[in-house]
Amino acid sequence: MAMNATAFTNAAAGTGSAKRLLSTRVGKVLSTIGLPVDGEVVKGVYMGKGTWGGSGEIIDSVCPSTGEVLAKVATATAAETTQAIKRAQEAWKTFRKVPGPKRGEIIRQVRNAISEHKSALGALVSLEMGKIVSEGEGEIQEYIDICDYAVGLSRSAAGRVLKSERPGHQILEVANPLGVVGIITAFNFPVAVCGWNFAICLAVGNATVWKPSPTTPLCAIAVTRIVADVLEKNGVDSAIASLVCGGLEVGETLVNDKRVALVSFTGSERAGQIVGTKVQQRFGKVLLELGGNNCAIVTPSANLDLALRTLLFSAAGTAGQRCTTTRRLFLHRSIESKFLPQFIKAYESLQSRVGDPLEASTLIGPLHTKAAKEAFYKALEEVKKEGGEILAGGQPYTPSSEDLKKGNYVLPAIVKPASLQSPLFQEETFAPFLSVAIYDDLDQAIEWHNGVRQGLSSTIFTTDLREMGKWISEEGSDCGIVNVNVATSGAEIGAAFGGNKSTGWGRESGGDAWKQYVRWASCTINFTDDAPLAQGVSFE
Repeated sequence: MAMNATAFTNAAAGTGSAKRLLSTRVGKVLSTIGLPVDGEVVKGVYMGKGTWGGSGEIIDSVCPSTGEVLAKVATATAAETTQAIKRAQEAWKTFRKVPGPKRGEIIRQVRNAISEHKSALGALVSLEMGKIVSEGEGEIQEYIDICDYAVGLSRSAAGRVLKSERPGHQILEVANPLGVVGIITAFNFPVAVCGWNFAICLAVGNATVWKPSPTTPLCAIAVTRIVADVLEKNGVDSAIASLVCGGLEVGETLVNDKRVALVSFTGSERAGQIVGTKVQQRFGKVLLELGGNNCAIVTPSANLDLALRTLLFSAAGTAGQRCTTTRRLFLHRSIESKFLPQFIKAYESLQSRVGDPLEASTLIGPLHTKAAKEAFYKALEEVKKEGGEILAGGQPYTPSSEDLKKGNYVLPAIVKPASLQSPLFQEETFAPFLSVAIYDDLDQAIEWHNGVRQGLSSTIFTTDLREMGKWISEEGSDCGIVNVNVATSGAEIGAAFGGNKSTGWGRESGGDAWKQYVRWASCTINFTDDAPLAQGVSFE
C-alpha cells in the first residue's frame, strides 16, 4: 500500500497531464490509503472489529481548491453514535488493563503506519482542507511527533509519593485512565488535533470516539483505517478508536452522553460555550480550544528582517486559517515608516503565489468554504465603512486556471482599522486578514494586546532583555502561548498547547497536558497496626 514519496507527489500533482483537475488526482490519493475511488459512498462510522457503516445523512466532501465533490460520505445517526460510545466503553474495560509499555509499543506501530502513508495523507489534507503540500505533510508529521512523545509517556506517566505527618503512613497520588474520551475536531487541522488527543489517550489507557468536522471526513476515515489495522493486528479491540462522522446531532449525542468522561472540543467560542455548559451540567470533564485573535508586537530593538519573514507566514500562511494565525500587529511608531512599507511589499509578492495547494510553488491555498470567503470580503467592507485603510491585498481574485475558478481563493490583506475599539480588532476573522495599529510605549501595547477576550497565542519581537522579561511575566501577555522572536503559529508538540480566557483554558499535546486525561486519586496507606489521626486529633 505504501508508495515512494517522490513518485506519489508527482502522481498527486498530475505531472505531465494537460488538464490539472484535482479530481484526476484524488483517485490516486484515495486508492493509496485504501479508500474507494469508483464513486461508491464512503462509510464514515467505525465501531471496531472491521465494522464500517453509517445510516445517517450522505454528505459531500468538497475540494475547496476547485469546488469539486471529492467523495460522498455516509454519516452516523444519533443511535449509531450512542452505539459507538457503548462499544468504546466495552473495549476500554479490557484495554485499560494493558500495561503502559505495551500500549506504548502499539502507539509506536501506529506512528510507523502513519509515517508510511505520510505523502498520501498530506495530499489528502491538501485536497480536502486546502493546505499547501508542505503544510499538509507537516500536519501528518505532527501526528507522528505526538506518537513519539506518547511512546515515552507510556513509561513515564507518573504520580507522586508524598510524606505523611502520621508515623507508618505514606501518601500516593495515583493516575488511572478516565474511560471514553470524545474528540471533536475542526476542519483546519483535520488530522493533527485528533493525534494530540488520541496518542495521549492511548498512552494513559483511555478509549476514544472521534467526531471530525463534517467538511473533512475523508482525512478522519483514512487515519482511522490505518489506526484500526494496527490495533487489530495487536489483538486490541479497535473500538477504542471509534469514529462517528456527522454534524450537529452526532456532536450533541457525544457531548450529552454520561459515559463520555472527557470531551475535547476544538471550534468556535460560541459552540465551545454550549459544549462546556452541557458537559459540566452532567459533571463531565471538558477541554476547550476556541478562538484566537492572536497578536504580535514589534519593538524598536527588534530584528526587523526576522520579524518580517516570521510574520509573513504567521499572518498569511494556511490562508489565515490556523487557530494561532496572527490577527493583530502592533508596531512601535519609530519603526512604522521603515517596517510597514517593506511588509506591505512582501504581502503583495504573495499574490503571485496564491493557487493550487498541490503545486510546489504555491504558498497560499484557498479558504476552506465559500462562507469563509464571504466573511473575508465582509470584513474588508467594514474597514472602509468605519473609515479605516486597506494597506495591501483584499482585491477580488479569480485564478487564471479554469480548473481553479470555483475555488475559494482570496488575496491576503493588511488593514488599519479606524479604532482599536473596532470589532475588526476585537473579533477574529478566520482568514488572511491582519489588522495593524501603531503604539508609543510597551505598556500601551501590552494593554491593547490583553484588551480582547481571547487569549491563545502571542509574540514580541525584541532584543531588549527587559522587554522580554516583562512580556513573559505577570505584567505581560495573558495568553496561553507567549513567544519571543517566534511566530504566533507553528507550535511544537513538546509543550502543552492551549489558551486562556475565552479561548477555553484547555491544554492538549505535550508538557503536562496528559494529566487532564486521567482521574487522580490521593491514596493514604497505613502499614502499621496503629491508627493515628491527622492534625493531632484525638478520638479516644
